[in-house]
Amino acid sequence: MKTQIEQNGIVTLSDDATKSVSDSELWNDDLRPTTEKEHTWTGLNFATLWIGMCLCIPAYTMASGMISLGMNWWQAIGTIFLGNVIVLIPILLNSHAGTKFGIPYPVFARLWFGSKGAHIPSMARAVVAAGWFGINTWIGTTAIDVLLSASFPAWKSLAGHTAIIFALFWALNVGVAYKGPQAIKVLSLIAAPVVGISALILMIWAFTNAGWGPILSTPSKFTTTGEFLKVFFPTLTGVIAFWATLALNIPDFCRYAKSQRSQMIAQSFSLPLTMSIFSFIGIAVTSATVVIFGTAIWDPVQLLAKFPPFIIFLGTIIIAMASLTINVGANIVAPARAIENLYPKRITFGIGALITGVFAILMQPWFIMSNFGNYIFGWLGTYAALLGPIDGIAIADYWLVRRRKMALKELYEPAGRYNYSSGFNKNGVYALIIGVAVPVLGLLVPGLRFLWDNAWTFGLFISMFAYAYLMKNDQSVLSPGEYEAITQIQAPDPMERLAK
Repeated sequence: MKTQIEQNGIVTLSDDATKSVSDSELWNDDLRPTTEKEHTWTGLNFATLWIGMCLCIPAYTMASGMISLGMNWWQAIGTIFLGNVIVLIPILLNSHAGTKFGIPYPVFARLWFGSKGAHIPSMARAVVAAGWFGINTWIGTTAIDVLLSASFPAWKSLAGHTAIIFALFWALNVGVAYKGPQAIKVLSLIAAPVVGISALILMIWAFTNAGWGPILSTPSKFTTTGEFLKVFFPTLTGVIAFWATLALNIPDFCRYAKSQRSQMIAQSFSLPLTMSIFSFIGIAVTSATVVIFGTAIWDPVQLLAKFPPFIIFLGTIIIAMASLTINVGANIVAPARAIENLYPKRITFGIGALITGVFAILMQPWFIMSNFGNYIFGWLGTYAALLGPIDGIAIADYWLVRRRKMALKELYEPAGRYNYSSGFNKNGVYALIIGVAVPVLGLLVPGLRFLWDNAWTFGLFISMFAYAYLMKNDQSVLSPGEYEAITQIQAPDPMERLAK
């Protein structure tokens, strides 16, 4: 029986199959596969999504930490570019699954962990995302608060002014997220050009007032290759970890892609180039501030506070827009989906977004940010050790084990092949444990420190190969000819080919 239809590389459920699983406990309107009509995201949408998320305060200031560690400007930019090219690989590999089968990340995880085991990678991704949601909300709050205080001195004397901004900005973030990924698509289309043009204007201002300044001419502090590599590898892991979260749940967005080609090309150019260019703008502008103000100002909020009130007002809107775009796009979709997947028949995406917002407040981001350095470098590096192995398992399952073929309908059947044993795929759990345990040895054995400094990379490859080996001849894998037996493969739409 044909349960799914493939055309132009996109697989959708047949009407009969949809009816047969629509009452399943694993199905709801947000977690179901996208229909043919819902594949509406073009390359422009993915480009603006990434540009909007990359143009944020942490990306602007990312290179500053590397320069403070001893790198010169081109070593810092090169590290940022390389790290984003590396993380782009798992992003594109996981994007393929989301685009082809139209499934969100928690449903994708059912393939490799089982219908119940999927909560392990889903909630792992959700916890770090909720933490980042709170942090970015607080960063946006403090930025807006500083700029308002600079424009209106009376604002600073208002009791609880920071709490007021936090409550309003939190509500705005949750409100946009409540509307779902389609609202994020519209937000990105607006935010990306506005923030991008503003950054270019800021760089032009810096160049015309001070040239490129001393930071760009400061040499590297490293005298040998060995000294540089000791800093380079852990720093590279930090750059990779910056977007390692999106490498997992990118199917949440790519499930709406019109074609594989459009999303791949758009993401390949927009992510590494935007991160590198925006970081360079941060370095160049900071270099100019040394000449103009006599000190290096890495924080764009502190820099904007030195401008006239009208410019500060515009800057407040732009920074709020940038913080909102990255926060909603990168930090709330994944936990909302993961929470929704806990009880698909009762919890909607909107409810998941609200719960995520409450959880972010309970994590007290204002307290976490009081020890910013330890949190970002310690916590983020530690989480990279967990996210890398999950990425490796996802890639191994879809590309090496199943070779891009699955029975879409059975992802929503409690008794389907992807239920494994009582809802858990033990091979996925074993591969995850192995992938996390090996890099942890680097913390325990001084001579193996390189394993921990490159935890994301080692964890990814170790789990990938361990999972592929453990899943040999697994019964959940479609047998030769079985995919063709359940799939109605239609001829490519000539108009679609012209549109590409």
